Amino acid sequence: MKKIILISILSMLSGMLYSQEEGKVKETQDKKVEFTFMPYVSYNRNLEFMFGLVPMVMYKVNQEDKLSPKSLSGAAAVYTTNGSFFVVAFSRWYFKEDQWRLQSYFGTGDHNSQFFMSDEYSAGFYDFATKSTFFNVGVKRKVSKKLYVGLSFSYFDFETDYYGVTDATSSKTFALEPNLLSDTRDNVYYPTSGYLGKFRWQTYQTWLGNDEQANRVFVDYNKYWPLHKGNDVLATRVAGSFGLGDIGFEQQEVLGGKDIRGYTEGKYRGDGLLSLQGEYRLNFADRMGVTGFLGLATIYGSDTEDFNWDIYPGIGVGYRYKAFKDSPFTVGVDGALGKDDWGVYFRIGEAF
Repeated sequence: MKKIILISILSMLSGMLYSQEEGKVKETQDKKVEFTFMPYVSYNRNLEFMFGLVPMVMYKVNQEDKLSPKSLSGAAAVYTTNGSFFVVAFSRWYFKEDQWRLQSYFGTGDHNSQFFMSDEYSAGFYDFATKSTFFNVGVKRKVSKKLYVGLSFSYFDFETDYYGVTDATSSKTFALEPNLLSDTRDNVYYPTSGYLGKFRWQTYQTWLGNDEQANRVFVDYNKYWPLHKGNDVLATRVAGSFGLGDIGFEQQEVLGGKDIRGYTEGKYRGDGLLSLQGEYRLNFADRMGVTGFLGLATIYGSDTEDFNWDIYPGIGVGYRYKAFKDSPFTVGVDGALGKDDWGVYFRIGEAF
């Protein structure tokens, strides 16, 4: 559930409704603040058609600060034709000449989905529904020219009904996340050069209030190359997530999001995931562009042994539109094919 929300809405959303001119950007007279209001329209084989609204605002925390990127706040309300809904809000703040970075997101959702289960008697998809409430807050401090050290806290409240396949579950999870970030990107919203490396250790300790102790480790590295005099970009990503201990159903990795597009049935899920992918971003107009991407992924810790360590390819194309006139922040849509699966993804920001 957590992965579906964070991937579908992208990490994450807070703010206010502003304009209803079909996504056209409006600005205050002094151009210190930019507003945009975007429709959300997408489809996949699991959630079916998705409709929603995404207002966002971009601004400087301190107008005298010339080094910090603009901060971003927004919100999303999404309803799907399979009866699911998500309401999420987010903010990312940059201040003190980019010495400090702060982020937060919170929301709620009712997610109707399916999971794949196989045993010696039968194999197939089974429905489940998860109600969730969640929030996250995190801070990072710059300790050298390239390196940030951070800490975040997350809370998730899950209630999952498996419709008689197994007993319903109810759980609350509390996670502390020490993290490191190395960042040489020329722009945090649309990088054309540099790299971004991240290490995150998400720990669920019993003294935080968790019923079971578990740990999840996330490592990823993105690299960006400017092409055609900086007009286009080649982006690559290698990523891994590793579940250690008693990983709950809602905490498992599900193929189909940032680290391998083209999977929307929810069939392939496990305690960990490894992926490698590349994306070419071609900008053919001032505010428009297209992308082409491909990647490979694998999972482990699946309840279906045959799924473990198999290779799952993904390939697709996408369209991008520059949401803010004076800031390189994009929205768009991707279409992708996977192994016996496919998906359409509405994007808020680039995939990586």
